[in-house]
Amino acid sequence: MRFAVLIITYTSAAQTKRLIQRLNNGRFDFYVHVDKKIDIGTHKEIFDLPNVFPVHKRMDIKWGGYTLVEAILSGLNEIEKSGKEYGFIKLLSGQDYPIKSTRDIIAFFEENKGKEFLYFQNFKKEWPDAMGRVEKYHFTDFTFRGRHQLERVVNLMTPKRKLPLDLELYGKETFWLLSPEVAFYAKNFIESNPKLQRFMKLTWGCDEFIFHSVILNSKYKDRVVNYNCHFVNWPRPGADRPNFFHADDLDRILDAKGLFARKFNIDIDGKILDLLDEMQG
Repeated sequence: MRFAVLIITYTSAAQTKRLIQRLNNGRFDFYVHVDKKIDIGTHKEIFDLPNVFPVHKRMDIKWGGYTLVEAILSGLNEIEKSGKEYGFIKLLSGQDYPIKSTRDIIAFFEENKGKEFLYFQNFKKEWPDAMGRVEKYHFTDFTFRGRHQLERVVNLMTPKRKLPLDLELYGKETFWLLSPEVAFYAKNFIESNPKLQRFMKLTWGCDEFIFHSVILNSKYKDRVVNYNCHFVNWPRPGADRPNFFHADDLDRILDAKGLFARKFNIDIDGKILDLLDEMQG
């Protein structure tokens, strides 16, 4: 059984290469979306590897914007077009890193075939603060001057937005582990519903809930495990962004539940990656 890893990156090519090398034992293929803001030539060394493939349709990703969803969809289309059979597709960022050995990661994948892994909360029952992401207009993917002021005015003068489809909202964190069957189902559902796409383009952070909501409102919901295999360095509950890990976080990382952790920055503290490599052999 082989596995696909979809990496969405805008950071150091050296760090992305290191992530690939840590996992690259012959059982993985890597599909890498390099943010359109980045010169693709900086990642040439990565794409010279035989099992690393570029995602050709690249997006200029805006934090919190629908453009990240488009990048993920583009990557899934690349994987689907390959025609290769995979046991799982793992979504990662270029600032993620394994915290278990590749052997342990593969064992987990093999033991959990038939399950889907997402970390989620129900918006209305468990994450009510997130309703503002969909009920208000967000111009995150736009760059015109005065967009924030216009956003405020529009939200003062218009009623709460309502989803165009009858979906109960779930979500929390972007990164998931899915079978190709379910990942492609979610992709096809989103791409075949232009009203949903138009709506989501004016939400905030929908990468953290669009796949979750589609899957948990589908026939696949009973296959979902509320766990995404990630340990994230949140500074506090409800924080917007995780902190970077440093070398003095090693014990906390090794004690954590998870196969991967985020986030890391090789330019801020590369020693933590050295220590993790040494511990996993």
